[in-house]
Amino acid sequence: MSTETSSSQVSKGEIHAALRQCEQLRATLRGTLVMPGDPDYDEARRVWNGTVDKRPAVIVYCADADDVAAAVRFASSIEAPVAVRSGGHNVAGLSVCDAGVVIDLSRMKQIDVDVDRRVARAEAGLKLGEFDRATMAHGLATTTGVVSDTGIAGLTLGGGFGKLGRKYGLTCDNLVAVEMVTADGQKRLASDSEHADLFWAVRGGGGNFGIATAFHFRLHPLDPELLVCSLLYPFEQARAALRFYDRFARSAPDEVSADAALVTHPSGARFFSISACYVGAPESGRPVLEPLMASGSPVERRLECVPYLRIQSNGDGAFARGRRYYWKAQFLREIGDGAIDAVLGAYERSPSLSSLLVFQHVGGAIARVTGSATAYQHRDASFDCFPIAIWDDAAEDAANVQWARSLWEALRPYSSGGVYANNLGDEGDERVKEAYGGNYARLASIKRQYDPGNFFRMNQNIAPA
Repeated sequence: MSTETSSSQVSKGEIHAALRQCEQLRATLRGTLVMPGDPDYDEARRVWNGTVDKRPAVIVYCADADDVAAAVRFASSIEAPVAVRSGGHNVAGLSVCDAGVVIDLSRMKQIDVDVDRRVARAEAGLKLGEFDRATMAHGLATTTGVVSDTGIAGLTLGGGFGKLGRKYGLTCDNLVAVEMVTADGQKRLASDSEHADLFWAVRGGGGNFGIATAFHFRLHPLDPELLVCSLLYPFEQARAALRFYDRFARSAPDEVSADAALVTHPSGARFFSISACYVGAPESGRPVLEPLMASGSPVERRLECVPYLRIQSNGDGAFARGRRYYWKAQFLREIGDGAIDAVLGAYERSPSLSSLLVFQHVGGAIARVTGSATAYQHRDASFDCFPIAIWDDAAEDAANVQWARSLWEALRPYSSGGVYANNLGDEGDERVKEAYGGNYARLASIKRQYDPGNFFRMNQNIAPA
């Protein structure tokens, strides 16, 4: 569907009919509808990644689950492509589409915290920072990421890594139930006791099975400040520091979350950084983090108590909206000498000073859930490793994309296989299958049950069996 197509392609009658349908939808909504020509259209179609420039025919800002159901029925009736948007942080820009309908949940931000039951009901338009602030007001939290601008919906449906993951599991491991609208326009509750197969699928299977409108999360008591160890090594020490980081991270207790990255200073000087936090009483964490403090000769070394909410927004500065982004990810069980050679050599060739090579620490409680317990399968990994190209000039797109791809290829021989679905770009069906491994066939079967026509296909798509 497009309201900007010339009359040589679409008749005036068809255009008027489409406009009438849009006005009928507008009349039923509690939310709002934005179309080309509206003064806020260009702002409404933008997403986080500045490389994405798509022009939807209709953007439906939903106010509640009834609006979402109405938007699904509308898009189905006109056979339009559909993208679903909450935070809009997908690197491939799958939360917006050309000449189709964007169903936007970003204004659905209600959150209710049941302190006694330690459960939060959170609508899908919440961002991570909003969610964290609401739960930490009661001294409670669950696993979320470290860029506060990210939407909770995409993070949760794809799995959900974060600083609390090694202690309390993935974000999706902490789900009690999910409220959804499926492809038939019906509202459903998925849990262990209702639509259990759907509940299994949405814990890691992404947006393939419907639109999640609200999540019920299990919460955990958490101190307002955590002990954090931050280290910055000059590039000439990166090899030794990476070897130490690998040993330390793989042997660390569940309470430790230790991420690391190759980074570049605005001056052009390159460094290796480690940021580790202890999820527990600071006095218990000091002897655990002490080996990090004693390692090597970093140019910066800090051990301090940091507010959890500040830890949760640590990535905000590096991932501002509107910059240009590209990455490719893969899992590692260890960081051996071959992998270290590959990343150090390739990182030095980065064309952008803003680009990173990230090691995200997983394992712990994540690994003690069986791979078939949820759709998220790759629980035996120690690290999620990925080059992140970040730049601003469109003329430099090809060079930055090529750099990230070549670094990924150099590291590929040392990968444990598989990929985190939330870090997938537009990489083809085989990579989607690698994300789900042995769970893919069951996911395809559940997809056939709830979305046989593949209505929800603007995602890391699982085709119906």
